[in-house]
Amino acid sequence: MTNDVRTHENPKPTAAALRRPDEGAHAAGVGTSARRRGRPSVQRSARHRLAIGWLFVLPALAFFGTFVIYPLITAVQYSFYRWNGIGASTWVGVDNYVRVFTDPELLISIVNALILIVFFTVIPVASGLALATLIRTMRPGPFATVARTVLFLPQIIPLVAAGIAWSWMYAQTGTVNTLLDSVGLGFLARSWLAGFGTALPAVGLIGSWVLTGLCTILLLTGIGKIDTSLYEAARLDGAGWWREFVTVTLPGLRQEIAVLVTITVIAALSSFDIIYTTTKGGPGTSTLVPGISIFRLAFTQSEVGLASAFGIILLALVLLAVLPIQLLARERD
Repeated sequence: MTNDVRTHENPKPTAAALRRPDEGAHAAGVGTSARRRGRPSVQRSARHRLAIGWLFVLPALAFFGTFVIYPLITAVQYSFYRWNGIGASTWVGVDNYVRVFTDPELLISIVNALILIVFFTVIPVASGLALATLIRTMRPGPFATVARTVLFLPQIIPLVAAGIAWSWMYAQTGTVNTLLDSVGLGFLARSWLAGFGTALPAVGLIGSWVLTGLCTILLLTGIGKIDTSLYEAARLDGAGWWREFVTVTLPGLRQEIAVLVTITVIAALSSFDIIYTTTKGGPGTSTLVPGISIFRLAFTQSEVGLASAFGIILLALVLLAVLPIQLLARERD
């Protein structure tokens, strides 16, 4: 009797089974070290990009710090001293700030600047809305292009040149009075910049003329971004042009209007060029504004400390007028 001996074939060992234990540990160590070597390279690349970014930013920061931050800090320092710009200075604390709010002439300049907001902000923005809405209804063509160019032209003219040109037109024999004579309104002719009651509105209208083009072009660009389907839906609902303007155009231009109000309010409160070239603050104090007052205090009356204090107050006034506009625009968004 023969015994059958069965042989069981063992499966061939895999590569992983044949690999020695130390080989697996070595491979794992190689992968970990590779990752570790990769991390510093990524970090070096990020630092390199950051350094390049700072190289591009540093020149602008240097100019900003030199011509904005440093003068602002110096003005704050000077505002607490009585100094004529040459001799020794005397510490007076907040006396300069008190003088700004108790001097009738300086207070009048602030009131005049607030009145100019009507001419520099309300009239240009309202006129820009009307003109932008009108131009939107025009067919694209040469006439619409010429209209945009003519409206924006005052914005590229230097304010000094605009002030000189308008002072000629406001003269007794200037263009304004000539036009009034030609339409039978010669009894209204006068020296507009020499009258106590007409000088400030006349100067304000120059600002309106300069800023209306900017407002129109920016609002026209904003209207172009509004979805046309909103206008079509309004027309299908039977909305007229006024309802369409109130419900579609105005809400769509909220950001543009906020930007324009901010720019024009700052222009009104810090106005200098137009007024200096036309009236120099006269007659009397009828067109006196903070910019003219600061210029006189610093360079004519040699009261650098008081001029610095008035400049800081003007900065605070601008921030008080502008920040609520920005906050309101963001809350509505």
